[in-house]
Amino acid sequence: MPKLNKNLLNASTGIPAESKWKFIQRDLIRNRYIYLMLVPVITYYMIFHYAPMYGLLIAFKDYGIADGVWQSPWVGFTHFQNFFESPYFWRLMHNTLLISFYELLFAFPAPIILALLLNELRLIIFKRVVQTISYLPHFISIVVVAGMIVDFTARDGLINNILVMFGIEPIAFLQEAGWFRSMYISSGVWQGIGWGSIIYLAAMSNIDPALYDAARIDGAGRWKQTLNVTIPGIMPTIVILLILNIGAMLSVGSEKIILLYNPLTYETADVISTYVYRKGILGADFGYSAAVGLFNSIVSFILLTLANTISKRVSEHRLW
Repeated sequence: MPKLNKNLLNASTGIPAESKWKFIQRDLIRNRYIYLMLVPVITYYMIFHYAPMYGLLIAFKDYGIADGVWQSPWVGFTHFQNFFESPYFWRLMHNTLLISFYELLFAFPAPIILALLLNELRLIIFKRVVQTISYLPHFISIVVVAGMIVDFTARDGLINNILVMFGIEPIAFLQEAGWFRSMYISSGVWQGIGWGSIIYLAAMSNIDPALYDAARIDGAGRWKQTLNVTIPGIMPTIVILLILNIGAMLSVGSEKIILLYNPLTYETADVISTYVYRKGILGADFGYSAAVGLFNSIVSFILLTLANTISKRVSEHRLW
């Protein structure tokens, strides 16, 4: 029986029939500079993300700084039980999920719409000016953005001055719980819409121009071309980013909320991440806050996996 050529590819893996180790070794040598570029990234994640994971043990211990992680007494799921029985649990879950839902509803599609509009512009200079103006808020610090919101929404601020011009009474936006979510979501859209559109514009640049030519031959106008060519062309990017956003639903950024909220707005502004900050940093209850943070991470992982599974079943696009 004739011997198989060593260079033949394995049908299942696509790797040469010779030993996989030799194949990997050759690939490492051939692409050594590319792999070398990964070293700082891997080092960063190992030091700052994976190495500290042993600290999750304090979620199951009555942690004390003097005793350390290993010497602190074991309490099992006591911290989790206390959190689930806490009067704040449902308020935190409700606020976190509602703010995340509003972000998916308004902030997620905003960059897609902007990218579609920019893609239709034919005057290059005007297009670049609009892109630059829309990108700029992304580079403004969250602290500065929060300061701008506080100043603009103050009783003698710009927004209330405009309202007074139209005969409307001034509104204490940041002192009324009902206004907090609107202020948070709208400022997030303003700050992220331009930067987020970059990804979709890059995806649009990879669409085959022949598809547009074929659509025009079939009599499709610009609107039909957008619906039948552009949107399907960027759909994989949309699905992947949507899955990632769903996975981060419980990880609402605490920085801007901490800078904007106050006890008067806790009813609508207090989320899991801000609660962890108050309990862990301000209250020094490290074990309890670690348990709340671990619960948040587990639920986020479940949401990410569920979103990916649903996407895999209803479409061909998925994260893994």
